[in-house]
Amino acid sequence: MAYYMNQMSVRDMEEAIQKTKTVIIPTGVVEQHGYHLPLSTDILNATRPLEIAGDKLNAVVAPVVNYCFSGGDLLGTVNVSPNTFGLYISEICSEFVRMGFENIIVFLGHAGTDNINALRNSLQMLLRRNPEMHEKITISLVECWKLSPTWLSGFNLEPEHDFHAGMMETSLMMYWNPELVGDEIVMDDEYISRMMRTDQDWFEKREKRIDSPFMIEKVGQRDEIKVGVMGLPHEASRELGEKICNEIVDNLVEYVNVLEANRKG
Repeated sequence: MAYYMNQMSVRDMEEAIQKTKTVIIPTGVVEQHGYHLPLSTDILNATRPLEIAGDKLNAVVAPVVNYCFSGGDLLGTVNVSPNTFGLYISEICSEFVRMGFENIIVFLGHAGTDNINALRNSLQMLLRRNPEMHEKITISLVECWKLSPTWLSGFNLEPEHDFHAGMMETSLMMYWNPELVGDEIVMDDEYISRMMRTDQDWFEKREKRIDSPFMIEKVGQRDEIKVGVMGLPHEASRELGEKICNEIVDNLVEYVNVLEANRKG
């Protein structure tokens, strides 16, 4: 069964760690998701599957880390430097190692190229600088969307893809928190929306004071983006959200079981 740390005492933790050595650290971000989804969408991506998994999930679930790096600048978005986020999660992982956990899963509800690269580098460096740790524990970086073949299929749509605040995320929100889904879907103009569906990093604006390969770019968000929906939210449905959620839960439960079996074996 799942053990939720935010509801536990020290004695509860002592009992839980006798039954499982796996801990899951959910991470999200406070970030704009258009006018139809809440700023907490990626937080819910990381927390709702862990709540729904319930008795099927043999792991301790840590409180969610609500902030990381979005890369966008629209109102309501809170950015934390990717390097700061990566180091922060590494510190948290070290604490769970100290407690005696042997399998640590960092469970991402938010993507972002810069965000994931920095986090992966920090976790790799944690193991590299502490070789004795690698002999005793595993650290996994699990992006929630990679547990769902249906969600991944949205990334592979042609000629345009479904990314941020699109069909998949809207469907999930319709399933687990429909009261937070707005009635009106607002999009940027047709060209901007199409470009953001074509390339998830198109929103970035890159500038150099001098055109030289030595010059470090300033990276920000394109000024013309006003809404920031990078997908096809009009095609969302509650039924699709339920299917995606079930895939995430089932595959996460299976992965935790593999980690626990490997530890015991």
